[in-house]
Amino acid sequence: MQIVWNSGLVLEGGGMRGVFTSGVLDAFMKHEVYFNYVVAVSAGACNGLSYMSRQPRRARISNIDMLVKYDYISLRNLVTQGSIFDPDLLYRRFPDELVPYDYDAYFANRATFEMVATNCLTGRAEYLSERSGDRQRLLDIVRASSSLPYVSRIARVDGVPMLDGGIVDSIPVEHAIERGYRHCVVVATRNRGWRNTGRDRKIPPLVYRDYPRLRVALSHRIEAYNRQLEMVEQMEDEGVVDCIRPQRPVEVGRIEKDPKKLAALYDEGFRLGEEFCRREFGCGS
Repeated sequence: MQIVWNSGLVLEGGGMRGVFTSGVLDAFMKHEVYFNYVVAVSAGACNGLSYMSRQPRRARISNIDMLVKYDYISLRNLVTQGSIFDPDLLYRRFPDELVPYDYDAYFANRATFEMVATNCLTGRAEYLSERSGDRQRLLDIVRASSSLPYVSRIARVDGVPMLDGGIVDSIPVEHAIERGYRHCVVVATRNRGWRNTGRDRKIPPLVYRDYPRLRVALSHRIEAYNRQLEMVEQMEDEGVVDCIRPQRPVEVGRIEKDPKKLAALYDEGFRLGEEFCRREFGCGS
């Protein structure tokens, strides 16, 4: 087993593009490459949980096989449950019944795992972890980190209203560096050079009317993300980070439901994850 002590692992979100990350992490688990520090956002947090409990292919089954079987992304869910992703299925039936989560292995893992959520009151990122054995709090954190704005209900952690961490810190490499990890491995879900060409717009007061600082954060979301993409590419050129990312423009959308597209992106992540393990750690086939 290879424990990486001196580098942080940073997992970007991206909705269903996160199947790329699950492929990379499955390759890491195949070659028993584990990081001592992991920080993850949104879909990256969901996939990171299975990495921390050392359950290969669990995330793939959840993201692809179970999507085909249960069709858990729908407007009906948004109307009936307040989220376009079926929250009861994802945060109760999956971990407890359908794709059982190994909580004991997670809490026995001595590595640090932080998940990023956006505090709706402050409009700032929170870096949350749960090591005390509280299963419900662990689920509350990953749910908050993954609650996309506009199409998910506001989640609560310790009574604090929170949403998707990607609103303010989509690629938390700076946070990892502040934690003392001068080198990081970043698993990104966009190809190098991609930028969001949309325009930021001021969020009207009727939207999230009780959370003015959240509205400010949402009004600068595209600018902040593009700035982070630029920063990661510069760090990569300087040797501060190694970045594992799709090599071609990604055809998978945030709420993609096509299993063939999802499987192809997962396979690309697994292949590139294996290449990284062989190159950096001399892992065999």
